[in-house]
This record gives sequence, structure tokens and C-alpha cells, in this order.
Amino acid sequence: MDPNDVWFAVIAMLWVGYFAVEGFDFGVGILLPVLARNDAERRVMINTIGPLWGGNELWLVAACAATFAAFPAWSTSLFGGFAVPLLLLVVALIIRGIALEYREKRASALWRRRWDAAIVGGSALPAFLWGLLAAAVVHREVVGAHRVGSFGELFTPYALLGGLTTFALFTAYGAAFLALKTKGGLRARANTLAGGAGVGAAVLAGVFLAWTQVQAGTAATALMAGAAVLAWAGGMAANGRGREGWAFAGSAVAIVIAMASLLAVLHPEVLSSAAGPMAGPTADPALGLTAEEVAAAPRTLGIVAWIAVSFLPLVLLYQSWMYWVFRRRIGVRDIPAG
Repeated sequence: MDPNDVWFAVIAMLWVGYFAVEGFDFGVGILLPVLARNDAERRVMINTIGPLWGGNELWLVAACAATFAAFPAWSTSLFGGFAVPLLLLVVALIIRGIALEYREKRASALWRRRWDAAIVGGSALPAFLWGLLAAAVVHREVVGAHRVGSFGELFTPYALLGGLTTFALFTAYGAAFLALKTKGGLRARANTLAGGAGVGAAVLAGVFLAWTQVQAGTAATALMAGAAVLAWAGGMAANGRGREGWAFAGSAVAIVIAMASLLAVLHPEVLSSAAGPMAGPTADPALGLTAEEVAAAPRTLGIVAWIAVSFLPLVLLYQSWMYWVFRRRIGVRDIPAG
């Protein structure tokens, strides 16, 4: 197999893994003012992701590092073409991380409300921007290493639908996670919301995936999209029967397969303006980039491969241990007064 294709698959796995583990984090943050009835319940919600969100961010670091090391020209085009939304995304993630750590530093109600707003905004904006950016890449809105589309050109109907889809999916995913991890009234409300939000997310995701497949899909990506829809439907059915573990698992599998199908549609033109059915308004066939064209030197790919083989198992082991240690449900009575 071509090493460039292998590395594309590795990077795809890292990005898909990031959305799988960070998606419910975003959903919990978005739902903070929706599900919690008081400060104690807000603290419960934050504590469900408190020990996990930092480890989840490691997937983003690994995905960015691997993309830059293996496909430097791809990174240059992405960061150049998406400079404004990526800056907004990074700022939102930083503010969210600070808010999660600093919220409990004072007992002041005003202090906590302000940090709560930062958590909500720092979760909602990335949840939308990641879908917008993923759809824009698939839709060929950024072209070549030496020419990029303008910021306004990113907001096509397809890209906006992508942003709304990830926002809805992550919101429902977060509700499923809270139903699995909390007790009492918060758990019941999360269960109810997971069902309703899941239906809305399914409609958006179905339209978005169908649009993608009709315009640029293959038989393989169509099967993947169909499997994602079935996994999401299975998760919703499990939620309706009160089987929260299966509901969360179904949501996770659906997000993994859906994201993988988008990356499969993109390959092998990792960043292209080819005059194909998904070409955006900046399309220029002369400025396409394939995996082979953006790949680093073979020796560099070999070094990066050894680094990945050495450290990825450690990251997986650490994160698995964290999820096992903090696997139990928590409720208001489990949160210290303060």
C-alpha cells in the first residue's frame, strides 16, 4: 500500500477519534443552561467531563501534529485558507479550558455565571465551526498552497449545513452522555432531551450526508453514510428503552462512521479545487492537492511513524484508564458544598 495513503488513514483516524471523544464535551457545555436547574446541577454537569476533557484534547494535538508532520503542504493550505475560523476556534477552546478550570476558584455567583457563559460559548462555537470547516474542505472552498478562498466564501449552504449538523449531533451526543453519567432529575431531563435532540440531529445529518453522497459519493462512502444513520437510529432506540450505555455507544459509532465517510469522500484529493461535482466557487483545476503532492519526504514519514507507534498506545492506555476510573454516575449529593 502507498505510504501516503497509510498516513492519510492514520490522520483520518486521529481526527475521527477527536470528534468521538470531544463531541460529547461540547454537548455538555452547550446544554449547561438548558438542563441544569441550579448551581449544584451545573457543577454536576461540569464534573462529568472535568477529569476527561483535557485527555480528549490530546487527540486534537495529535491530529494537528501528525497532519503537519506527514502532510506539511496540506497544513499550510488549511491554516492559510481557514485562518479566521481557525483563530476563532482556537480562542474558543482556550477560553473554554480556562473556564472549566477557574469556575470553582470563587464562590461568587456572578463569577460562576460569567465562566458558565464562557463554557457555553466555548463549546457552541467549536461545535459549529468544526462542521463548517469539514464541509468547506469537502466542498473544495480552499484551493492550493498559493491561493485561498476568502472568509466569506466559506459560508456556502453546504458548509452552513455541515456546521448545523455537527452542532446538533454534539448536542444530542452530550445529552446521551449526561443521561449515562448523572443521577436523579438531571438524568431524566437529559434522557428526554437526548431523544428530542437526536431526532433533529438525525434529520440534519441525513440531509447533509445524502447531499454529500449524491454530489461526490461512491458506493463505499454511501454504505458508510447508511451505517452511520443506522447506528444513530439504534442509539435513539436504545435511549427510548432507557438503555443509556447503548444509546451513548450508538451515538459515538454514528459520529465515527459519519466523519470517516466525509474523509473517504475527500481522498485522494486532500485539498482540491478540481472541477468536480463538489467544487466550490473558487474552483481551479490547476490548484488541486493530492495526498502524494502534499506528503513529506519518505524519511520524515518513517520517523513520524516510529513516534506514532511509540506514543499512541500510551495515550490510549492513559485515556482508557481515566474513563475507567471516572466511570460511575454522579449526582448533586456527590458534589461538595461550595
